[in-house]
Amino acid sequence: MTLQARDLPHVTSAVSLTTMQYPLRTPFGITAVPVIHRNDSTYYATDRAKVLQDRRFVHNLISEDATALTVVLKTVNQSTYDQSVELMGALDSLLAQYRFASVHTLGRQYFQRDMVAMQKREVLVSTSIAALLVIAVLFFIFRRWATVFIAMSGIGLALLFFLAVLSLMGRELNALAALYPILMCIVGVADTIHITTKYMDELEKGRPPGAAIRVTLREIGLATFITCITTAIGFLSLLTNRTGPIQDFGVNAAIGVVTAFVVIYGWLWIWLPRFERGRLIKVTPEYAFWGRFMDWTYLFTRAEGRKIAWVSAGLLGICLVGISQIHTNYRIKHNLPRGEAITKDFLFFEEKFSGFRPVEIAVFPQGGRLADDFAVLQEMDKVEAQMRTYPPIRTQSSINDLYRSLNAMHNGNRPEAYRLPDNEADFERYKRLAERAPTAAAEVLLSKNRDKARIAARMQDVGRDTVLLVQNSLENWIRGNTDSTVARFKITGTGVVLDKNSMYIRDNMLQGLIPSVLVVALLMALLFKDARMVLIFAVPNVFPLFFAGALIGYLGIPLEAGIATVFSIVFGIATDDTIHFLSTFKLCRSRGLSVEQSLQTTLAETGKAMCLGSVILFFSFLVMLFSVHPPSVTVGLLVSVTLAGALFCDLLLAPVLIRWLIRDKSVEQPVPGSMVGPEQGPFLGSVTSASA
Repeated sequence: MTLQARDLPHVTSAVSLTTMQYPLRTPFGITAVPVIHRNDSTYYATDRAKVLQDRRFVHNLISEDATALTVVLKTVNQSTYDQSVELMGALDSLLAQYRFASVHTLGRQYFQRDMVAMQKREVLVSTSIAALLVIAVLFFIFRRWATVFIAMSGIGLALLFFLAVLSLMGRELNALAALYPILMCIVGVADTIHITTKYMDELEKGRPPGAAIRVTLREIGLATFITCITTAIGFLSLLTNRTGPIQDFGVNAAIGVVTAFVVIYGWLWIWLPRFERGRLIKVTPEYAFWGRFMDWTYLFTRAEGRKIAWVSAGLLGICLVGISQIHTNYRIKHNLPRGEAITKDFLFFEEKFSGFRPVEIAVFPQGGRLADDFAVLQEMDKVEAQMRTYPPIRTQSSINDLYRSLNAMHNGNRPEAYRLPDNEADFERYKRLAERAPTAAAEVLLSKNRDKARIAARMQDVGRDTVLLVQNSLENWIRGNTDSTVARFKITGTGVVLDKNSMYIRDNMLQGLIPSVLVVALLMALLFKDARMVLIFAVPNVFPLFFAGALIGYLGIPLEAGIATVFSIVFGIATDDTIHFLSTFKLCRSRGLSVEQSLQTTLAETGKAMCLGSVILFFSFLVMLFSVHPPSVTVGLLVSVTLAGALFCDLLLAPVLIRWLIRDKSVEQPVPGSMVGPEQGPFLGSVTSASA
């Protein structure tokens, strides 16, 4: 199988224990003998004992318990998706010719093919489940199929436009793509709920459909547009993340939000006037409940404002304690899809072989030495010996392996002879021999001008915090036990980059949102022209971010790049209800209503839409529980619970803040720069006195 694998497309070499050879020095020169005498069973016992004592092979080409072998395929660099599919198809066909007891695969091409297939399946499944769930909730609320049709056809059209835009822009889907259909449902349903409920309220006041839709879009159209912008800004805050897929998710989500607004806004403008109120909603006890609940909410916030403030302060303290418990001890296996073959294969290699996490140590010779000088290699040998004392590090390789092999060759290939030569004279002799027959390993472990070298190792998936402990311990050992005048060492590589990115996310998880919060606050200042309204807007929207961080800490969820998206999603979506709430309140105030009258009207009109929208948002994100991608499941659960907390802030905390900061005056004074008069709103355009 190894020999045939060399002919697979995009494969440059294939090796296994069955093709390995020991170099052997004879009086007639250097020859080679097979590591395993495949055709002579009398050698099997001897070969087995010798192989299992050789650290070049154990955990690399054979498992420690000798129950599994590997065939290592070297492929062309940076394989494309099409190349990966072609290679894996040919490999599957080759494996089908053999009767192996079991086969496990690990590698970039395998992951690339299967993860893309999983992402396509996830998008289809999440879209179907989210659509069915939203249909069920919409019908339960409105009890009219016309409303369900208008909402779902608008959302479906918006999703198609969104995918078309991504395709035209050449943007790729990644593991978080399963969230896109849900985000489109969320944005679409939120806009649909607010516009539809306002439209039906206007119909109830006796307006004809055409006038009702014009008043609806005039009064809450700008507010809906602002929610679109703030949601997009929340997702764009992910650009501060150093992980490419997270940045792509943020940009794509922002594109989706804007696309959904444009499509659904136009769709509702066309279709809503075609229906009378009775065809859009059937007033049931369940629907009437929301009106009674809003009346109760108004009375409760008015009577228990102080208690609400104290409870909010207490919850904030609890959140800060939870945030302090956040850790980043994530494991790669936590991000792999549940129950999928790629996860089982990863765990198999993790158990039987050297692990997946790369560890690289760069070696810089000092004092004018070259990286393959004997003194430098001796310092490297010390570091490698220390690395072998850490159980998670099972294998490592360096240019020293070449000279250890040559030393073993000159000593009968005995396992104990696999070490650096004892003196520099023997080393120089081996070096001249190595220069006459250069190996491929030397090219990747030693630079061409020999001014640097590297030690390449692999570590088991023991968790990021455990890895950091090993790295710190190794760095301290190097400082105290190596000669820095001969060589200096630096731990580096992709594993270190990923770990530093995790630390960056943990220490700056809210810092990336600060620019977005400031931009949205500035937008609110321009919109409301009142610093008090900006403060009232900020508190209910920042509070859910602390709540999300506390949940991550208390639930012991490792913070990594995928989980960090929770904060942007929560901020982007939570601002929607707050903007609608404050916009309606400001509109009522502009009509000459008192603070209490404005709050009561706002809760009666906007509060109902906020609750109905939040119910749909809550269950829409719970759809992610059906995902096989663990970060998506965690994001869905966290966002669902956190958005419930955001609704609490908008309905209970915002009215308390309004009563504290905004007071009635005996005579209403015009606000500079705003439109005044009982028939005009400060920023949403004119309304008729009948709507007041």
